[in-house]
Amino acid sequence: MRRLHHLLHNSAQKFPDRTAIEDLKGRRISYKELDELSSKCKDRLLEHGVKQGDRVGIYSHKTIESVVSLIGILKARAAYVPVDPDSPPERNAFIMCDCLVRAVIIEKGLMDGFAGRLGTPDIHECDNLPGELLLIDGPGASCANTASFEDIRCRDEHDSLAYVLYTSGSTGYPKGVKYSHKGALAFVNWCSEVFQPNGNDVFSSHAPFHFDLSIHDIYVSLKHGAKLVLIDEETGKQPMILARHISEKQVSIWYSTPTILTLLAKFGKLEQFDYSNLRYVLFAGEVFPIKHLRALKFFWKDKRYFNLYGPTETNVCTYFEVPPEVPEDRTEPFPIGIDCSHLRSRVFDDSGEEVKKGEEGELCVTGPIMEGYWNLPERNAEVFFTDNSGTAWYRTGDIVIEQSDGNYIYVSRKDRMVKRRGYRVELGEIETALYKHPAVIEAAAVAVDDKDGGVLIKAFLTMSNHEEASIVRMKKFSSENLPAYMIPDRFAFKDSLPRTSTNKIDYQKLKEL
Repeated sequence: MRRLHHLLHNSAQKFPDRTAIEDLKGRRISYKELDELSSKCKDRLLEHGVKQGDRVGIYSHKTIESVVSLIGILKARAAYVPVDPDSPPERNAFIMCDCLVRAVIIEKGLMDGFAGRLGTPDIHECDNLPGELLLIDGPGASCANTASFEDIRCRDEHDSLAYVLYTSGSTGYPKGVKYSHKGALAFVNWCSEVFQPNGNDVFSSHAPFHFDLSIHDIYVSLKHGAKLVLIDEETGKQPMILARHISEKQVSIWYSTPTILTLLAKFGKLEQFDYSNLRYVLFAGEVFPIKHLRALKFFWKDKRYFNLYGPTETNVCTYFEVPPEVPEDRTEPFPIGIDCSHLRSRVFDDSGEEVKKGEEGELCVTGPIMEGYWNLPERNAEVFFTDNSGTAWYRTGDIVIEQSDGNYIYVSRKDRMVKRRGYRVELGEIETALYKHPAVIEAAAVAVDDKDGGVLIKAFLTMSNHEEASIVRMKKFSSENLPAYMIPDRFAFKDSLPRTSTNKIDYQKLKEL
């Protein structure tokens, strides 16, 4: 199979009557119906003028119809560009304009405040699709040739653009990560190799479609003729309701950020439900504090847990299976693991020289990963470099240490490293130390400039016991777990920490606070 939608076609031929997708309200669609409806969507897009190589935006909440739409876009040989429906319309309009989408499939209720930012686009009812969806012109509709704005290295079907996922950019504007069918399929095939799913599996779809975790959920389930359970954005944030649905829908393969799993362990009342169908618990996107992982394993015993590491630019590039027993005296997070079989990783210093095992350096990856950032040639030149053998490597920006057994230990983000009192300070290391406190639920450290040109470190904490929310106590605890130059200058206690749409801590908002 050379394109992502071929996974659906193959399963529809083999298992036409199997349920492909189900939502939490019990609505469902078979593989045959999904194949037929997505083909009708493709026809509608072609009638609208969508051509091979175009981009089509998806501006909708997670529904069966939105899955139909993104597969229809792929069948039209276009690439889909999903946006967060709960983000400000200005941000989503920027993405659609930046990517020069030919058309946008949008939920009717989201038109207000958005369409006007694209001018006065033509509006067309998507009458071949159920649901509240409209098809409108995008900023690229008036361009004679939009393909010139993307620099895909190869032009055959296998290497053509499949989707563009926008992530936060250091410039303050989101940047588009381009993925080809070849790169996405390599990841899907690796998942099949490691997890060996089958047609009886029930996959969770917790991640929003603009988050790279969704690639696993959608396409691995499609490949194996399994069922995908769509978890809407609101339910996905309510641990007690979510815990019940995971049990009732008999989910067997779960994938989310550690934040969600932590909430499930703390507030989901997991002991009340049957999770005998659950086989795999996969997590990615951030560090999983060991005490929260241990708490989850107390409720979900005899499951296989995997830490899947990788930025959006690589999807998953390393992985680590958590051992069945977590020692009580362990406080450090588990490694991010070894290379996925379809990729290669190395650790380099700032000069591009490979470092020895046991030494810190930046993790760099090569293989079928992203094709680059959309229309950002200068940024592409910064994040890719070629070694003496002619191999192109992507700089992840993550500082790691390779252990003697080949497993990588995550240290921190390169851009979260600051110099303080002449010392190099990893903010992630401060957070790891703070998580050792038994009452700390969430911890985040940020560095801000002080009036004298130095650096102040501020820690934001969510505590399980309000009596423990004491600056004096946290200063004392920090002094027992960190060197003096790493102790936060200030502490702030919050009911919860701000999160991005992909459930990662929003450090930018914390800095603004």
